[in-house]
Amino acid sequence: MSASTAIGLVSESLRNLLVGEMQLSSSVDVTILAPDEGGGNQRINLFLYQVLENPTLKNMDWQLKPGTANVLVPPPLSLNLFYLMTPYAPNEQQTGNSTAHAILGEAMRVFYENPIVPQTYLADGLEDAREQIQIIHNTLDMEELARVWSTFTKPFRLSILYQVSVVQIDALPASERPMPPRVRQTGAPEVGAMFSPPIVDSITPIRGSVGTAITLQGEHLVGWRASVRILRRTILNAQELTQNQFTVTVPNDLPPGFHEIRVDVSNLFRRTFFFEVTP
Repeated sequence: MSASTAIGLVSESLRNLLVGEMQLSSSVDVTILAPDEGGGNQRINLFLYQVLENPTLKNMDWQLKPGTANVLVPPPLSLNLFYLMTPYAPNEQQTGNSTAHAILGEAMRVFYENPIVPQTYLADGLEDAREQIQIIHNTLDMEELARVWSTFTKPFRLSILYQVSVVQIDALPASERPMPPRVRQTGAPEVGAMFSPPIVDSITPIRGSVGTAITLQGEHLVGWRASVRILRRTILNAQELTQNQFTVTVPNDLPPGFHEIRVDVSNLFRRTFFFEVTP
C-alpha cells in the first residue's frame, strides 16, 4: 500500500542509494533541489521536473483488497517520475568541469548497477510497497532540456534524465466498496415446464404377424398429435389423441423380421421401439 507521500519517499530512496553506493576519493553531497538552489563545492543533485500518469496502468480495473474476500478498491494512481541528475563542482584552471564529470559518471554507475532500488535503501514507508522502484536512463533532446533550464536563474549545466516507475498511490478507504454477490443461491437448479410433457413408454405386443394392432401407451398424451413411421412409411399422421393410448396396425406387406417403429408426439417426444414381424 502506498500513501500520497510516496513521491517524496521515492526521491528520498534515490538519494539513499546514491549516498550508500557512490565511491569517490572526496566527499560528495547528494541533494534533492531545484538546479538554481543550494550550494556546496561538490554535489550531485536530483531534480524532479515532471510527473506523468503511467499509460499502461491507468486503465486498470477495480481490484480485490488484499486480505479480504469481498471488498473492492479502485486502481491506484500509477505515476512515472522524471528526474534531472546534475553534477556540481568548482572548475579547475586546466581541466575545467572534469571533476563534475567524474561525479556524474559515478552517479550514473550507481543507477546502472541498481536498476531496481534495493530494499535496504528504501525510505521508511516503502518497505511494504507492492511495486518496485525501477530506474531507467531516458533521453531528452537538447531543445527540451534547454527549455527546462530556461525556467531557472542559473546557466545551463550538463544533466542526465532518469525515469523512475512505477509509483502507485492508493485511494482513501472511503473509496472502497463491497463486491456484489455473484452466486445468489446454491444447489441444483429447478427445471420445470408450464405443462407436463407427453411420454410414450410401452407398446404391446412386441411381436406378431402383419395386420396386428399395436397399442402404444404413455402419459400426458391427451390433446397432443401423434405420428408413427415404420420402414420409412407413415402409418399414423398427426392424429390428435383423446386418451393416453392409441393404436396402429402393422402393414400387410412388411417382411418378417425386426422393424423400427418411430413415434413422434407433437415434436416434444420421440422414441423408437422394435417390433418383430413373425411369418
